[in-house]
Amino acid sequence: MTILYDDLIERREKLSVVGLGYVGMPIAVAFAQKIDVIGFDINQQKIEVYKQGKDPTKEVGDEVISQTTVQFTADAADLKKARFHIVAVPTPVRDDHTPDLSPVISASRTVGQNLLPGSIVVYESTVYPGVTEDICVPILEKESGLVYGVDFKVGYSPERINPGDKVHRLETIVKVVSAMDEESLDTVAKVYELVVDAGVHRASSIKVAEAAKVIENSQRDINIAFMNELSIIFNKLNIDTKSVLEAAGTKWNFLKFTPGLVGGHCIGVDPYYLTYKAEQVGYHSQIILSGRRINDDMGRYVAENVIKCLIRADRQVKGAKVAILGFTFKENCPDTRNTRVIDVYKELQEYGITPLVADPQADVSETLHEYGIEFVDMDCIKDMDAVVLAVAHDEFKSMNIQQMDAFYNQGQKVLLDLKGLFSRETFEKAGYLYWRL
Repeated sequence: MTILYDDLIERREKLSVVGLGYVGMPIAVAFAQKIDVIGFDINQQKIEVYKQGKDPTKEVGDEVISQTTVQFTADAADLKKARFHIVAVPTPVRDDHTPDLSPVISASRTVGQNLLPGSIVVYESTVYPGVTEDICVPILEKESGLVYGVDFKVGYSPERINPGDKVHRLETIVKVVSAMDEESLDTVAKVYELVVDAGVHRASSIKVAEAAKVIENSQRDINIAFMNELSIIFNKLNIDTKSVLEAAGTKWNFLKFTPGLVGGHCIGVDPYYLTYKAEQVGYHSQIILSGRRINDDMGRYVAENVIKCLIRADRQVKGAKVAILGFTFKENCPDTRNTRVIDVYKELQEYGITPLVADPQADVSETLHEYGIEFVDMDCIKDMDAVVLAVAHDEFKSMNIQQMDAFYNQGQKVLLDLKGLFSRETFEKAGYLYWRL
């Protein structure tokens, strides 16, 4: 298998990336600077956009996409030209919070049908421990007719790309790598070292690497849940949570997390993969699921406080004009997958309010397709009873109080600043009813 590394370097063999979203596309582009790369996705429309030199994810930019040597394709037969495959498809959860492995199962079938002897398949998709070897490998064997460990080998290297983050990138984050044996692990490690400047960590087994991925985001989820619970308590005590956290944060070992809506394709999903596997082996999670329940309920909590604030401001609730600024799952990123802002939107509808939503960063077509929501321009937001500032986009951070004033009608202005972007003192002095987590 070490020969495969030399063949990739000398361009006698190619590497493929299966799944060209927020994770797969940057990986393909990075490797293409060193070796020959095939970028495959089942979405023909997405492939055409990339071929036109456009980057809808905003992860690497149009200029980089237009100049990359990646062979973008929606033809699975092109995978036969590669012997090192990286699978980077999403692994969401269903409505009942159980893992939806259909994308990774489908990708395994596709790779298996085009797998050649002497190949290595590395999975990057987030899964619970055991999925790679117990679910994916049998599919690869069945579809290819090849023997695992003899004709092809498998590895696992969890993705750590942080969408929208221009500091913590593929190149700057240590990459965890694993494989079925020492020989294939050496090849996998060397291949990733081509693009990861921060180096790699060789996990002792594939299951260890799978487990490491799910606990990274579970840990963060639990910490944010603690902050959200604190914000609920402090709001009842009429204490400003942000001020409390600023004071506590002066201690050297205080962990600096903040309350908020927890969405996206990792933090709000990965804990359910771990607890699902725990249930299979007879353990019912307590801390992890408690944190999930708190975070999953924050959209309802925010909506309830919109209603309370409207009532305190002597404004009518049913039919109230409310604007939501920001819809993506995080700031400065077009990704709306698993955004929890939708929970606020739906809860407000239960009260007879259909909010206007504006987001200068979000993927417009994705939002319309996934949620049936059409954005409005910021200029169209006028005569509002309340404004919910939901996402900390740079465009919102730069707004001043005069710009905020223009959103409202007569009467007391209601502002729910979920991310604490603005000064409570400044807005309350200006007569606002100001609320934040």
